[in-house]
Amino acid sequence: MTVLAQETLRLNAGPIDYALIIVYFVLVLLIGYLARRSVSTSLDFFLSGRSLPAWVTGLAFISANLGAMEIIGMAANGAQHGMPTMHYYWIGAIPAMVFLGIVMMPFYYGSKVRSVPEYLRRRFGKGAHLVNALSFAAAQVLIAGVNLFALALVINVLLGWPIWVSVVVAAAVVLSYTVLGGLSAAVYNEVLQFFVIVAALLPLTIVGLRKVGGWDGLKERITEQAGAQQLSAWPATELTGFGNAFLSVLGTVFGLGFVLSFGYWTTNFVEVQRAMSASSMSAARRTPLIGAYPKMLIPFVVVIPGMIAGVLSPQLAAFKAGQASDLDYNDTLSVLMRDLLPNGILGVAVTGLLAAFMAGMAANISAFNTVFTYDLWQTYVRRDRPDSYYLKIGRRATVVGTIIAIGTAFIASGYNNIMDYIQQLFSFFNAPLFATFILAMFWKRMTPAAGWIGLVVGTLTAVTVSVLAETGVWNLPGQGASFLGAGAAFVIDILVSVVVTMVTKPKPESELGGLVWSLTPKADRTHSTTGRDAGWYRSPALLGSGALALAVVLNIIFG
Repeated sequence: MTVLAQETLRLNAGPIDYALIIVYFVLVLLIGYLARRSVSTSLDFFLSGRSLPAWVTGLAFISANLGAMEIIGMAANGAQHGMPTMHYYWIGAIPAMVFLGIVMMPFYYGSKVRSVPEYLRRRFGKGAHLVNALSFAAAQVLIAGVNLFALALVINVLLGWPIWVSVVVAAAVVLSYTVLGGLSAAVYNEVLQFFVIVAALLPLTIVGLRKVGGWDGLKERITEQAGAQQLSAWPATELTGFGNAFLSVLGTVFGLGFVLSFGYWTTNFVEVQRAMSASSMSAARRTPLIGAYPKMLIPFVVVIPGMIAGVLSPQLAAFKAGQASDLDYNDTLSVLMRDLLPNGILGVAVTGLLAAFMAGMAANISAFNTVFTYDLWQTYVRRDRPDSYYLKIGRRATVVGTIIAIGTAFIASGYNNIMDYIQQLFSFFNAPLFATFILAMFWKRMTPAAGWIGLVVGTLTAVTVSVLAETGVWNLPGQGASFLGAGAAFVIDILVSVVVTMVTKPKPESELGGLVWSLTPKADRTHSTTGRDAGWYRSPALLGSGALALAVVLNIIFG
């Protein structure tokens, strides 16, 4: 991993830049302090009392995703792979977000579960619930470590502090407002952070394109240095690691577009938690649909700057060519900020990066403390205690999760493209969970035993694929191992679940109302908008159809 304290990457920040950053930190802590006044119960702390409007939860939904994966990882992917990175958005996000809003949110919100693992407890019992709660808690502190490490990198290049000091300082700031105001503090900060992030990244795209001679100039430079294949989204052989074009397309569509994408967006409590905090069923369904529209435009301020940095920076170009370099892909945005932005604008950009990584880490920690408190502590350790007791446990879990994330931050430091690491984690935790959820919601015969056995075997399948790729048994560069691992985990989970179901006893149908599609009345699945949610423009079907249509148009234009 590159030691970013090197003077070659030090940002030339001035007093105005530092002043902007200080003002931002004061605002973040102030929001946390003000949000604390609304926290009197555990539901307030973990789910904002289910009181937030759709536009707030929609922006928070997408902002919670704008962490290290989205900013550092996608910019790094843009520098390394070019246009195929767009698949993570228009194929690897939008269809799944629409599916969540239209199909799955009625089950989550309508059943009044407080977390995704709690749905599995009601559907299958404690076996699948415990497996999912433990794996989810582990995943969140690992991914929080990625966001924390990215935060530390920004502080390091700005101030020159050692990485370990930067990690601790960054963790302390996020911990302060999350432990004060719970999910409300995280959500309202995420809304602020969304606008700060866009304001920070847009200048990089505009100034960068002017520097390389516009879009045509960028295409010419990329063709000369990396080849024309990086200007076409298909077949994405370099991204997937599959040399065969057909297998590459299949891996992209099935591995990324279906398994990894649906596994992340529809079962990841980090995202679903924002929708669960909405004030009504209609608002909950609209949350991911509202978030889908800005999500489609994010690559223009993340991936495009990555592509620009890949041709403008001689150090990144050397690294990309396999030559000696003191930088790697994780340094993409820092290099661009150093080389293109003047003082003042630089402060906005740095603040935007800090905002992104704080939003990502806060989302992970707020999801971790909810699952730890409700699904692990309350269910298996201390039951039937006063609500104030669980509120206290939630705040303690926030502290513990942050401390663990400090340790996991150094795992992320071992990857020269943290997207490889994050996709690996998603293949472990999200892909098998999605397989279990699909069967759970649409097959009433599926049994409790199949629920937890399928999850365990699916996870072990993804881990096995990763080990084989890491040890060189299978040659799968790029994110190919993650795509294959996710696909294998999904298929094996389905097969094992079906086999186990055939030889074990299902739950009575009387216990599955509201949890399985065929046993839930249509009125409970659709929930027409009335009162303050009325209006044709608030229709989930209309919002979802519009998002899918726009995604298709973007795929055609840039494919």
